[in-house]
Amino acid sequence: MIKHTKTLKVRVKDKHVPLLNSMARSVNFVWNFVNELSQRSIKERGVFLSAYDVQKYTNGAGKDLGLHSQTVQRIAVEYVTRRKQFKKARLNWRKSSGVRRSLGWIPVNTGAAQWKSGQVYFNGHYFGVWDSYGLSQYRFRSASFNEDARGRWYFNVVVDVETEISAGQDRIGIDLGLTDTATCSDGTKLEAGRFYRGLEEKLAIAQRARNKTQVKTIHAKIANRRKDTLHKFSRTLVNRCGEIYVGNVSSLKLVKTKMAKSVLDAGWGQLKTMLKYKSDHAGIVFKEVNEAYTTQTCSCCGALPDSRPRGIAGLGIREWTCSGCGVTHDDRDVNAARNILAVGHGRLAVGITASLGR
Repeated sequence: MIKHTKTLKVRVKDKHVPLLNSMARSVNFVWNFVNELSQRSIKERGVFLSAYDVQKYTNGAGKDLGLHSQTVQRIAVEYVTRRKQFKKARLNWRKSSGVRRSLGWIPVNTGAAQWKSGQVYFNGHYFGVWDSYGLSQYRFRSASFNEDARGRWYFNVVVDVETEISAGQDRIGIDLGLTDTATCSDGTKLEAGRFYRGLEEKLAIAQRARNKTQVKTIHAKIANRRKDTLHKFSRTLVNRCGEIYVGNVSSLKLVKTKMAKSVLDAGWGQLKTMLKYKSDHAGIVFKEVNEAYTTQTCSCCGALPDSRPRGIAGLGIREWTCSGCGVTHDDRDVNAARNILAVGHGRLAVGITASLGR
């Protein structure tokens, strides 16, 4: 058994929405105060305030704003962390109203929330939730209440869990793509484009009618479909594998191209994130490797033959025969996944070149 942390997400019942919205507005007020305070300090004195410095200006504010005192402290800590991350003297304001209003967020410090009488107890209030995890068996660490685009609230809490080390011994290389979201070196595939099926027409009608509520609902359903599919696929791989290697294709770069919609729908980043933390929890190897030339290289002889598919013109070539060893690759994605597995094993030091064999 290995011990690790995990974040559990449960939905808060809608009867608590008015209270949570009120607390979220107070959180936004504190954030904006700290934002202005930090900006003035930098402009007037050239001093970047730490979370400890900010605390002196916010002591006692929690009682007047209806917030837990530790929540006010957590806001300051989060603000300073994000300011350092983005290297800015001032961050964006949190808006409580209007078209571009910020989604609700209420941070909870470790130990500030507890499970009492079948509900989440925080800041003197009981919040009913749909408990799908059996929260009574966990000790709450840090947590937060968060709102989604549809106005629904969720309680996210970090807990300690124990997980058995995976007994899987398979070794898998994964090639990420658009025709298939993921192709494994053993031929297993995750088909792309299934998330919009049956919803594209409804989405188009809602968008033309400018029905924002319906549009948000459909987008949420698509996102849930994607998340569910990726969770099931990643869990299957983690359960049966001891080593997982995936190509280092960057979705952030490709979303700036004409392929943006397909790339975002594929969910490469989300899949890699799931594989990473699930592999860590299961105690197995997960690594992103350099996928340069993995599509063009023959996974059998390790050469870059003249018959290989090249450039944009070669994207439509799904089957090719190596002019070096004569092996026919029925699926170029499977060939690429096998090469990614070879790179992961360290048989190929940096990328793949014609001079390096298998």
